[in-house]
Amino acid sequence: MTAMKLSTSLTSQTVQNGVREVGINPNHWYPVGWASQFKPGEVLPVVVWQQAIAVYRDFQGQIHALEDACPHKGIALHKGKVQGCHLACAYHGWEFDGNGQCVSIPYLPEDQKLPRAQARSYPVQEKYGLIWIFPGEPALAVASQPPLISEFEQPDWLMVPVTAHFQAHFSICNENTMDVFHGFLHQKLQGWFDPVLINLQETEAAVCAEYNVSYKGRMAQFLGLSDRADQVTTLPISIQYRYPHYASSLQGVSSLYLMRLPVGPTESRSFALFFFKINLPQSLLRPLKPLLSTLIQRFVLRKFLAQDIEMIESEQQTYLANPQRRYVEINPAIIAIQRLVVRQYQQFIQSTGQPDHKGRNSENVTSSEARSGQTEPTQEHSIR
Repeated sequence: MTAMKLSTSLTSQTVQNGVREVGINPNHWYPVGWASQFKPGEVLPVVVWQQAIAVYRDFQGQIHALEDACPHKGIALHKGKVQGCHLACAYHGWEFDGNGQCVSIPYLPEDQKLPRAQARSYPVQEKYGLIWIFPGEPALAVASQPPLISEFEQPDWLMVPVTAHFQAHFSICNENTMDVFHGFLHQKLQGWFDPVLINLQETEAAVCAEYNVSYKGRMAQFLGLSDRADQVTTLPISIQYRYPHYASSLQGVSSLYLMRLPVGPTESRSFALFFFKINLPQSLLRPLKPLLSTLIQRFVLRKFLAQDIEMIESEQQTYLANPQRRYVEINPAIIAIQRLVVRQYQQFIQSTGQPDHKGRNSENVTSSEARSGQTEPTQEHSIR
């Protein structure tokens, strides 16, 4: 896939408010929860972009995902119970196998033919300690896989899992992750400063940016970002948004894999895996990993995350109050992210013939719109 190099100049850019309205391209794997949350014999409800899904682990340890609606009366299947490898509806006890096929109705004679009752099933898998669901066309699931996480289970990395919940559209969350310039927000937590965008590339499915970022302070020293607390260290950080998930790397010091779960137009979740190189011998690091992971999550990452959530949700509320408000953006990486999000959605809409978020059929969405991602009138803004 050919990458196009984009300008890194911080100049006025076109802002597309329409990105706050688009849906997802469902033909990708989305995380719905940590695997440890799904116990044998339990059913949990999840939502992937307004699709309610009941996920259960049978008594043989296998994970299954069915539409959260019984085909008999529409009762939420997550209210039911696991019976062996099947899921029984709480209302009448109709049982469904992992493929959604009705296999038993308790009050029918054994020799009576069962009705054609089929609950939609979803491709589901367990990987990297997460449960993943493919909400799109099942035939495409095999060719599309969750992102590769090369550091997973490598002993020289400390892994820290972090979950976040945002009352905001996923595009706003995505822009926060790509926007290294918001280190100003985290300055009291000894965050980064003086970021410089040095490289930006875009393909049909990804946006890759590289920044030079400076660090200083005790926190930076503990995380291996600088040798001394009073010393300023400048390092390159690379951020790749390969729709619909992120991967970033800080020159062998740390890595982040951030997997996004769009729940609905104003709700998103994320499941992140942070990896740190801690300057300790393996003999000391191994027994300390659980404690260090908990401490970094609780006293470092969650503090940063709380500040981000506040800003992201404020941005969403302002948009909802006036969707026609004009905005100024000077980071070209953000504009590239917006193009990609809209482009992926339009590609899906065109492939299915479904109406888009404005009620238009795919034949009314021009090819130029699909290429540019412009589904709303755009405004050019100047900085004064």
